[in-house]
Amino acid sequence: MSPSAREARSVLIVSYEYPPLGGGGGVIIEALAEQLARQIDVTVLTSGRAGLAETEKRERLEIVRVPVWMRNSEATASLPSMLSFFPLSLRRGSALLRSRPFDLVHSSFAVPSGPSGLWLARRARVPHVLTVHGGDIYDPSKRLSPHRTPGLRETVRWVVRGSDRVVAQSADTARRTREIYVDREIDRIPLAFRPMECAPASLAALGLGASDRVLVTVGRLVARKGLGQLLRVFASIEDPALRLIVIGEGPERLALEQACAALGIAARVRFTGFVSEEQKYGFLSAADLYVSTTLHEGFGIVFLEALSRGLPVICYDEGGQIDFLDDAVGALVPVHDEAAFGEAVRRHLADPELLRRKGLAARDRAAEFSIERFTQRYQEIYRQCLAAPRR
Repeated sequence: MSPSAREARSVLIVSYEYPPLGGGGGVIIEALAEQLARQIDVTVLTSGRAGLAETEKRERLEIVRVPVWMRNSEATASLPSMLSFFPLSLRRGSALLRSRPFDLVHSSFAVPSGPSGLWLARRARVPHVLTVHGGDIYDPSKRLSPHRTPGLRETVRWVVRGSDRVVAQSADTARRTREIYVDREIDRIPLAFRPMECAPASLAALGLGASDRVLVTVGRLVARKGLGQLLRVFASIEDPALRLIVIGEGPERLALEQACAALGIAARVRFTGFVSEEQKYGFLSAADLYVSTTLHEGFGIVFLEALSRGLPVICYDEGGQIDFLDDAVGALVPVHDEAAFGEAVRRHLADPELLRRKGLAARDRAAEFSIERFTQRYQEIYRQCLAAPRR
């Protein structure tokens, strides 16, 4: 640390999604906030819905939720809920600025969090750090993705240009941010996770047969996850003992269940909906392979979770996951190539020694992504911001 650098003592994190709302982006910010709060004061300004406390205090961590409009699902956000977050978080954030000093504002997601965070940082005359996750700047499955929507594109460009530091979690996200929005320096900090220590669940305890071979996938049931492709791949593998476990909830569920019926695989595919962390790790521990036909991921924490349970991962080669997934721990398949995907699944299931070897390598790979190291790298970004001249 340079002699002029100082530690951030109080940080305001603005994150539209934060557990129990949202997906992986919120999960990693929760882990960061909890780890930071072991040393400094952390306030998280996030969205809320009916049934969630508007404020929650956990020693040095305070969570402040603004009740956005029409947030009816824990898994997915509605357009009104995202549009309402800016004025509502701005009002609540301004009250927070009047009540206490902050050394720095850290926004998670370029939109809808970034505009509020940047405005609050400028009002408080403190540095602003922006974390871009992937879907907040580029989502090929969405008609209103920021990269193809003029108003959103200019908003993201304003936030990226105006932030003191911009952090991406993968080379893919950093590249797209520079190419689509602003060609500027972008820090890269790979995501991390805190694995749950739990005993492997038995197949019987999970409602599976002793002779079943199990594929598992985890994520929100939205178009970007490409689950229709995964179902077609699964249907192409003629193995009556093969099962597919789909963990997660979302607006695509009914259509996916109907697709299973049409493909004749409904009896072999299980949709679990939301499950607890313990249940999720139980399914991961009992599976043979983790499979994902997601069309794009900014990073994909769930891949690390699967690796930590010794699961080889088969997925497409598009997105941030290619930074840490390779043939040593699974297989990367050309995006949309369902035939190649099915062949990769068959090849791994037919070779127990290959599964064993890659499973051991998977555990070693996951161990490289500790939440402690992740948090330390963000703290260094904070120190550098506080030592540098204001933008």
